[in-house]
Amino acid sequence: MSNIFNKMIGRTRYVVFRLFLHLGGGEVAPILGVLNSAGRDAIDADGDLEVLGEGLVEISQTLLQYDEYWLSAANEGDVFFNEGEAGDYVNELFTDSAERYLSEPNYSSDSGLNEPLSIPVTRNVIVMITVAYEGEVPDLETDLSNVQALKEGLKALINLHYKHRLKAIQVHFSPAQLGDELTSDQLLQYYPELIPL
Repeated sequence: MSNIFNKMIGRTRYVVFRLFLHLGGGEVAPILGVLNSAGRDAIDADGDLEVLGEGLVEISQTLLQYDEYWLSAANEGDVFFNEGEAGDYVNELFTDSAERYLSEPNYSSDSGLNEPLSIPVTRNVIVMITVAYEGEVPDLETDLSNVQALKEGLKALINLHYKHRLKAIQVHFSPAQLGDELTSDQLLQYYPELIPL
């Protein structure tokens, strides 16, 4: 009812949403390739929302394919009727995600050239997706700490891109560099909001 009222008085509803998803097991390392590829494309596109959206779709589809490796998740967000306030919250979540342990990738061209070829296998991956969108999406505005709700939420993210309702997209992940490891103790320390699925 309030959404109808807000439309009548010309107020746009903005939602800022962040999802944490923890995947675990010896087979999760390929996800890092998809995440890094999308990250490089986003940097090359200089923030073009269409390119970022395509990356979000690819990441969401990959996560859906790897659902048997989902171990825990959490989500948070807020609703705004002022675009500036929504933008401030996006920046706040961006800063928080970027400061998380091992979430800073290195896309410089010479990284790893003199590194040894044996690298530890990543057994834990955290994906942090932050978006801002217009309107109402019930599948995202609920608790996503169960597998079915999480699947519907990832599908809703894909649909937001195709409906051109996304206003901001940010993806962080940990470990962000090949060879870095995220231990169970570090998960508890740096990602305390995660809820087992």
